[in-house]
Amino acid sequence: MAIAKAERLMNLALCLLGTRRPLSKRELRGSIEAYLEAGSDDAFNRMFERDKDDLRELGLVIETVENLDGDTGYLARRDSNRLPPITLDAEEAAALGLAAKVWQQARLAGAASGALQKLRAAGMPEAEDVYEVHSALEPRIPVHEAAFEPLMLACRDRRPVTFDYRKANAARPEQRQVEPWTLECWRGHWYLAGWDRDRGAERVFRLSRITGRVRSRAGVFTVEVPDVVTVRETVESWAGETATRTARIRLRAGAGYPLRSRAISVRELGDGWDELEIPYGHGLDAWLVEFGPDVVVQEPADLRADVVDRLRAVAKD
Repeated sequence: MAIAKAERLMNLALCLLGTRRPLSKRELRGSIEAYLEAGSDDAFNRMFERDKDDLRELGLVIETVENLDGDTGYLARRDSNRLPPITLDAEEAAALGLAAKVWQQARLAGAASGALQKLRAAGMPEAEDVYEVHSALEPRIPVHEAAFEPLMLACRDRRPVTFDYRKANAARPEQRQVEPWTLECWRGHWYLAGWDRDRGAERVFRLSRITGRVRSRAGVFTVEVPDVVTVRETVESWAGETATRTARIRLRAGAGYPLRSRAISVRELGDGWDELEIPYGHGLDAWLVEFGPDVVVQEPADLRADVVDRLRAVAKD
């Protein structure tokens, strides 16, 4: 069904762009096979009005012209729908090349490479890649979760989804109905921020905990999507970025370098252990569990209890 609609929109756009005079609805219906197959005039009119609105939403400028007889015609002038030439200086070209490298190991790698090839063919200057020769660091965004692509498309198209999600302290996954807002990469993990319909609140989901297939659902969003900055702050808060207290942990020597990089203080205890004071915010318990036996929480007591509960849930599985 989606392919048929895309083909119908393409045929309508070609007709409107290819004509030198406005075309009436009757002429358009006779030129496009999908419109000929419409069961009635009312069905055709509804289909045509939806398609015309969709093309305008995609950016096509469609003019409505009324002739002397009062008939309405439609056309899309080429000069009104032609993009201006793309000109990039060396710094802008370097920024685009760097952005493409970020997605080199993600599912967007093909699209990013293809876009660069088209820009270079159009005359985009070749920029020196400072990351290729002079640095041992190279920007990458790893994407291994199968849920990434369907969720990315659902965020783009504003489509509700359902999926099975297993919380870190749960033995079994449970189904979630979500209106997806955006995807964020934080500390090497991807998170989905959106509206959880069952709980009636915004939630953040870690993609690696989504099990099974992400399924799209019909219908529209029931809640307005907040601006990007608000969503990003929500992701960071739920993932543990916003710290309100500090915690004291024991960490095995030579382990847990991400924890050490955030530590406020580090003290050697001997016997292969160090004591760290680290910022304590929402989500820290889930992060500490990832380090397994290399971490022992000393205080506060509620954080220690949360970590123990999560470890027990994993052990039961």
